[in-house]
Amino acid sequence: MTVIDIPGSKSVTARALFLAAAAEGTTTLLRPLVSDDTEGFAEGLTALGYAVRREPGAWHIEGRPDGPGADTADVYCRDGATTARFLPTLVAAGRGTYRFDASAQMRGRPLGPLSTALRTLGVDLRHLEKEGHHPLDVHASGVKGGALTLDAGQSSQYLTALLMLGPLTAEGLDITVTDLVSEPYVEITLAMMRAFGADVRQEGRTYRVAPTGYRARTYDIEPDASTSSYFFAAAALEPGRSVTVPGLGTGALQGDLAFVDVLRRMGAEVEITDTGTTVRSTGTLRGLTVNMRDISDTMPTLAALAPFADGPVRIEDVANTRVKECDRLDACAENLRRLGITVRTGPDWIEIHPGTPTGPVEIATHGDHRIVMSFAVTALRTPGITFDDPGCVKKTFPDFHRVFDAFVHS
Repeated sequence: MTVIDIPGSKSVTARALFLAAAAEGTTTLLRPLVSDDTEGFAEGLTALGYAVRREPGAWHIEGRPDGPGADTADVYCRDGATTARFLPTLVAAGRGTYRFDASAQMRGRPLGPLSTALRTLGVDLRHLEKEGHHPLDVHASGVKGGALTLDAGQSSQYLTALLMLGPLTAEGLDITVTDLVSEPYVEITLAMMRAFGADVRQEGRTYRVAPTGYRARTYDIEPDASTSSYFFAAAALEPGRSVTVPGLGTGALQGDLAFVDVLRRMGAEVEITDTGTTVRSTGTLRGLTVNMRDISDTMPTLAALAPFADGPVRIEDVANTRVKECDRLDACAENLRRLGITVRTGPDWIEIHPGTPTGPVEIATHGDHRIVMSFAVTALRTPGITFDDPGCVKKTFPDFHRVFDAFVHS
């Protein structure tokens, strides 16, 4: 059995940075993810006038409950969706003028429902080129609060950003959601807000957030469940192989750990304990139909594994994967077809038929870290797979290729 220490969760690290910046006092984040996304978030906070001190294994953030220390700032969000959505929301509670921009890839990703919600709350937010997209200006003067309706059917990050803003408003927020994707990510948000002292309650489709502010604390970042999926899938694929990820067990916040339940349905042995999760190959992978709406970041992992199942693998309700770093549904289909696999797709589904992927093939990554890491699993059984942009894994796991290669040869 191989034990793999997976870097900290990107989702948890990003939320923790927001909450730490908003809290009264100095927060210490233990084992935060160090990647392009999270470093971009931390640098954004620094540009806004928050004190961030980084050392190996711990980041220290001095909170500013009244908002950024800088009256004006230009913030470059890189490729980070959490940075690009959370920081403009954070600064709205302060006072000043702040400009945000992002990479071409991030400029193409939607922001509209969040912008509309912030404007409903009285925030002066202006898109500078294309409505609903970066770049944008926020002329902040605090947020009174109130009630609003939100469509979070494209991204749960819209709801997360507004929920985290709630305790910083003068009167609190009532957010009624008409549609919601990736709901487990919202559960992460609620748990972390409460850990930082917030009072947030869910009543049906409405979330009620009291204007409590936040309290600083020491917070331990758990391993990234989405990143773990590549190692779990590799273990399920290779006969005689098993892998354990410590620190990701029954108390884990991240819904993407449910990916191992998909592997269990396909025939792998799965054990989840208080201290970690283990996946073992049984030598069998069965086809299945699975709804991945709540764990859609692991859709490419399953798509890359699917050709090795004994029957078709149909993944449903994943329309939101079309507005990620790339159109992940089409990217998976494109690359699988280039490998000789029969694939059918629809607006929100993909069906992959059994087959033997054949190389050599250069995987078109579209600059998407999850496409690279997913097809590294396919490459275990397919000589000749290369990637047109292998380095884009820096977004969430800069050391992925070395760690995955060491795992494969362990």
